[in-house]
Amino acid sequence: MTASRPANEAPALRVVALDLLREALAGETAWIVGGALRDSLRGAGEPTDLDVVVAGEVEGSARRLAAKGQAHAFALSSEFGAWRVVARSGSWHVDLNPLRADTIEDDLALRDFTVNAIAQPLAGGELIDPLGGFADLASGTLRLAGASSLEVDPLRSLRLVRLACELGLTPDAGAERAARAAAPRLAEIAAERIYAELQRIIASEQAVAGVRMLVALQLSRTILPELDALQGVHQSRFHHLDVYEHTLAVLSETIALEERPAAVLGDEHAQAIRALLAEPLGDELDRRVALRFGALLHDIAKPATRTELGGGRIGFPDHDQLGARSARAILGRLRASERMRSHVAMLVRHHLRLGFLVERAPLSRDELYCYLSACGPVAADVTLLSAADRLATRGARSAEMIEAHIALARQVIGEALRWHADGPPRAPLRGDELAAALGIVPGPLLGRLLAAVTRASFNGEVATRAQAVAYARRQM
Repeated sequence: MTASRPANEAPALRVVALDLLREALAGETAWIVGGALRDSLRGAGEPTDLDVVVAGEVEGSARRLAAKGQAHAFALSSEFGAWRVVARSGSWHVDLNPLRADTIEDDLALRDFTVNAIAQPLAGGELIDPLGGFADLASGTLRLAGASSLEVDPLRSLRLVRLACELGLTPDAGAERAARAAAPRLAEIAAERIYAELQRIIASEQAVAGVRMLVALQLSRTILPELDALQGVHQSRFHHLDVYEHTLAVLSETIALEERPAAVLGDEHAQAIRALLAEPLGDELDRRVALRFGALLHDIAKPATRTELGGGRIGFPDHDQLGARSARAILGRLRASERMRSHVAMLVRHHLRLGFLVERAPLSRDELYCYLSACGPVAADVTLLSAADRLATRGARSAEMIEAHIALARQVIGEALRWHADGPPRAPLRGDELAAALGIVPGPLLGRLLAAVTRASFNGEVATRAQAVAYARRQM
């Protein structure tokens, strides 16, 4: 970030729809505020969404902008009088808000952080920066706009973590104290709002630091107490970290694997892995972020399942099964989509499966089929999670175990990616055709025989319709 501009020098704003906005609101007293201005000052590209404060009548301004920009205008909040204008192309949107105080300076003082409490007249001119937000941007400091900022909206304590992760800013001591004090009041906030902030923290480049900050500021005690419960839960000699630190190490390895898949799984599948993780999943998230949630929650049931096995041995029986149920419950509590809940729960449920197969490597076609069909739609994703989990585990015999596990992941990932891209394998004939050839009626027997033929087809035992019928007949 560059911030050498004098404090009140007008920035050269590079914001989509700015000229259109100025034309539509000509003659109005209005200011650009918030993230678009902040990011422009940081040199962070061209924001496509704008926040504007209007001293006059907001609805009329919104409708004029919509008419000029061939866009849609609608009320965002009847309580606060905000309107949103969205381009029909989806290339930009503008939120217009009424002035909340007598002056723009007093309006800015009501905002969350000083870096968001900067304004510029829409028509152009000097920055309005009564709280020193530009200087805080330059020094990389995240400071509250006012002493009561988090009292007004406790969610801002979570936003503090999100902005620190996304913008690379460091909260000052006052902001940290206020966040800790506000943490219990997060229980008053709608789960959807909490999830919206949390998912952006997990999606950020600084996700691991963000999770640490959630714990350090005691925010996780309210929004994700299961995470705090991982601290101090010691594991077997094959682990060098407790469950909490191991979880963060797995999250770190997952992020590294996303960024450099070839370094772990080879060049051959790197492009396909990136494409897989970029696929949209739900909640406006992609499989990449879902995989990160899987990493965060994969051992969430270990505290509840920790068992002393005697002789100094420690186990966590069925933590994958209980963990899947816990992950689903946590994401349900946060109001995540059903697709997101199901996907992450499956990642947690199957994250141990590949490790159980290491001693049988290289896998036969039949063993590979069993693994892929058991993991279903997350077979490729959970193979990545399993690799990250293994890389983060560096206790006894770790070097040889990592080498063997990654070798198996390399064998599996290509077929898992093909399975994902093309769908599960199909038998050489349909179920009704098989029933007619065998002279049986549809029912459980037909389902079992068709499954057996499909498996045999994947394994290379059957290639033609005749072979499929003969194979099925032998299974009757």
